Amino acid sequence: MPTCRDVMTREPVYCAPSDPVTRAAELMRSHDVGSLPVVEPGDTGRLVGMVTDRDLVLKIVAGPHAAERATVRDAMTAEAWSCRADEDVSRAVSMMADKRVRRMPIVDGEGRLVGIIAEADVAKPRDRAETRTGARIDASLQPAAGRNQLRT
Repeated sequence: MPTCRDVMTREPVYCAPSDPVTRAAELMRSHDVGSLPVVEPGDTGRLVGMVTDRDLVLKIVAGPHAAERATVRDAMTAEAWSCRADEDVSRAVSMMADKRVRRMPIVDGEGRLVGIIAEADVAKPRDRAETRTGARIDASLQPAAGRNQLRT
């Protein structure tokens, strides 16, 4: 089985906790992603959280913070799940399904961000129905029981 290093995107885009939320939003738009790893500034490069487009809306736009003064720290989730680069990619896929996330940060032994795995990196749409990996990812994308769902 391949390792996370074998399938990850190296040098992913990220932001720092002290960055303005507008920078995070601009990075998400320009890189067409809905979430970003949050990394300590400076030489450590340690993963300290994740920020999503949903975080920006719920915690900043609809929350108590003024967007023009808010930082990524105000919006981010400090609990960031990650896998190590040398771990089996099936662990990342399982964690993505269990945590219902579409992107998994990949770190080295010291917790420094070295890559990211997106669901598209591990399962091609035409193969999803035929693989266990695809089935796990598809299951992770289903709404959780009890969540509000739009009705048409």
